[in-house]
Amino acid sequence: MYFGQRFYGFASEAQLEPTVESEIFAALKKTRLLIGERKEAHYSRCGRTDKGVSAFGQVIALYLRSKYMDTSDDKITVHMPSDNISDEKEIDYVRVLNRALPKDIRVIGWCPIPFDFHARFSCLSREYKYFFFREDLDISGMEIACSKFLGEHDFRNFCKMDALNVHNYRRRITTFEIVPCSERWASTEIMALRIKGSSFLWHQVRCMAAVLFMVGRGVESPSVIDELLDTNKTFRKPQYKIASELPLVLCSCEFEGLSFRCS
Repeated sequence: MYFGQRFYGFASEAQLEPTVESEIFAALKKTRLLIGERKEAHYSRCGRTDKGVSAFGQVIALYLRSKYMDTSDDKITVHMPSDNISDEKEIDYVRVLNRALPKDIRVIGWCPIPFDFHARFSCLSREYKYFFFREDLDISGMEIACSKFLGEHDFRNFCKMDALNVHNYRRRITTFEIVPCSERWASTEIMALRIKGSSFLWHQVRCMAAVLFMVGRGVESPSVIDELLDTNKTFRKPQYKIASELPLVLCSCEFEGLSFRCS
């Protein structure tokens, strides 16, 4: 879990500091949990959230030091739970790491994984929430627009184009709804867009949110979603300002067969 306001995103690849990832690896080195260098740890991340975006359910995978490591015969062997070894006496990774991490990053759970596990490619689905003030928005119109995103579509008009790395812009959305929040701010109701899908394009959620807010303000009708999803009719993304990054939260990442342990 992390609050993204002061970070230049999750990943460290842009050479801007601080990032959530750089803080995590600094804590891993400080606590001596990391085995060798990062490139030797088989590290993977589920999502790479952008600058300012927060997460409650980000998942990473890597090799860490364990009480069940066997270093005999000049090789490292880790006995997995399938070997009928209890993890009750394992290192308390949550407690150890949280002592070394800054207060805006918290580890909330861990679990052993198969050796072929990959945090990105083993993920079944990801869920985001985008929080906003209800104010005078046309929620009914926005809900009609939300329903048009469901299913598999070409989302090239709802993302930041990355032609060098992305060649398939089709993504599947399984849930897209507007939900109320229990909290209020100065008597103003807070609501959230709840979006769940197998994977997302760069800035996709923020682009979808931006167009939905245009519908909510009456600037566009819900049919604008149909027009933008029809890439034969709208073959070039229109110019519009994407929604702010700060209200966006990666809430959860779904995996098969994982059971996380908390401190």
